Amino acid sequence: MTLTGRTALVTGGTRGIGRAIVRRLARDGARVVFGFKESRAAADELVRELDGAVAVRADHEDPACVEALFEPVGDGLDILVNNAAVNSPAPIAEVTAAEFDRVMTVNAKVPFLAMRRAGEVLRDGGRIVNISTLNTALPVPGLAMYSASKAALERFTAVAAREYGGRGITVNTVSPGTTDTDLLRATNPPEALERTVAFTALGRLGRPSDIADVVAFLAGPDAGWITGQNIRATGGLIL
Repeated sequence: MTLTGRTALVTGGTRGIGRAIVRRLARDGARVVFGFKESRAAADELVRELDGAVAVRADHEDPACVEALFEPVGDGLDILVNNAAVNSPAPIAEVTAAEFDRVMTVNAKVPFLAMRRAGEVLRDGGRIVNISTLNTALPVPGLAMYSASKAALERFTAVAAREYGGRGITVNTVSPGTTDTDLLRATNPPEALERTVAFTALGRLGRPSDIADVVAFLAGPDAGWITGQNIRATGGLIL
């Protein structure tokens, strides 16, 4: 229980990778506050499962959600995980100004504001972990907005590591590879996933728990000398 007595805030905590992160941090002893957008039932189920967990409805298209997310934290936070994101694939020629603003707000602006707000309440020695994507290193047609927004998040990470380092606060990025979630299965044909497995050194798709394990390490006491880094948790899809 390496995180006993610590408070964590996880955005986008009811599905896929986010849900796995919430569960892992709670299992390691943290009191977890997590955000959700739509599924109150999924949020309530997670609250019942995890002792002391708190669910907060937060629509990241509205930057005002940041204050709602931080309200249950009070004036003491130890871990922030920026996980919530949107991805609506489209060729550059079809990206509207409104969609540009939406993706940048959810994936870059709100995480930035959350990091700014965290700076006010994080205890010395705290942790910030931002979830990015392998697509900042592996460009894919149709993912210009998703890749660009996550690239911005990676740069925010590097600068925040410099700015918060004097207080012993570490700021890192985790970039998952192809991870087996309901959303992945719903948006990719089986043959595409088979090709991905064939190119992955460890010979399988990632699991949400694989990513949660990396986040838990960075959030824990053994990662105090790692900051400003981007951990590419891809199973060897990118070497």
